[in-house]
Amino acid sequence: MIRPSFAAFTAIFVLVLSPLAQGALAADQQVIDGIAAIVNGQVITFSQVRLLIGPRERILRQQFTGEEYKQKLKEAEGQALQDLIDRELIVQSFQKEKFALPDFFVEQRINDIIRESFGGDRNTFMKMLQAQHYSMTEFRKNEYEKIIVAAMRGKNVTVNLVPSPSKVADYYQKHREEFTSKEQVKLRMIMVPSRALEGNSASQKAMAEEILGKLANGSDFARMAQMYSEDSTRDLGGDWGWIDRKTLAGPLEKIAFNLPVGKISNIVEVGGNFYILKVEEKRGGVTKSLAQVREEVEKKLKQEEERRMQDNWLAGLRQKATIRTF
Repeated sequence: MIRPSFAAFTAIFVLVLSPLAQGALAADQQVIDGIAAIVNGQVITFSQVRLLIGPRERILRQQFTGEEYKQKLKEAEGQALQDLIDRELIVQSFQKEKFALPDFFVEQRINDIIRESFGGDRNTFMKMLQAQHYSMTEFRKNEYEKIIVAAMRGKNVTVNLVPSPSKVADYYQKHREEFTSKEQVKLRMIMVPSRALEGNSASQKAMAEEILGKLANGSDFARMAQMYSEDSTRDLGGDWGWIDRKTLAGPLEKIAFNLPVGKISNIVEVGGNFYILKVEEKRGGVTKSLAQVREEVEKKLKQEEERRMQDNWLAGLRQKATIRTF
């Protein structure tokens, strides 16, 4: 039976995806076992670490190479080992407090996994375990510990209080960019190279001024770009599409994001070349009011407080434990 004090918080279980749902370990991957850490006499092996980081390792292999990959993998292994150490500490705390978890909780969890991830086909589930070189006993133990960790976190890391209005307002003021939509402009641009090395800078600037004069007299910007611009968007009539901030060179960005819609800029000289800009549309750059985001801010503050409480709780468990890593 579950003791009453434990039963009070079993309703808050957070079911974590099993290794099967996270992705199988590659069949050709060789796992060299050994002791990674000892937590109060309980051994954590290198194979446990590698099993935990399997999906992450494949992502890193796609994103990085060489020394950078090795460094990222080392960091992932370190984090995985710490997670396993913390999990062992939590399980030991559960046992120390003499809580008990009925077998049917774990069996129900396994049945849920088979139903949700394998269409209820237990044979396919067992074949997947075999492909991962993962025994049913190991899988059951892993799920057992996940349930315990979720329950113990719910018991020790619970934030019931609503953040005060002053804290909400302070967070909003310090993080206004989080609630501001991304600012963009739809831009057309004509670029006239200076050809300074050829001694033609003055004549090229005169050409840019002539183009600007034609635009001022009503010439079509796209047509002028097709005729005179010498950048990669020439055939598109100088159309750069929607541009985010920090995409263009500083002077061009400043002009583009301050230019009224439909207006044409003066000649802008950047890097020895001459540019004429036209902003066709603008969007974003709007900040939601505090009233609109109050619930979101309260949720963020609760999450921050939960992380703080969890860090403190785990730090307390670590401080009382004997932990050796290898």
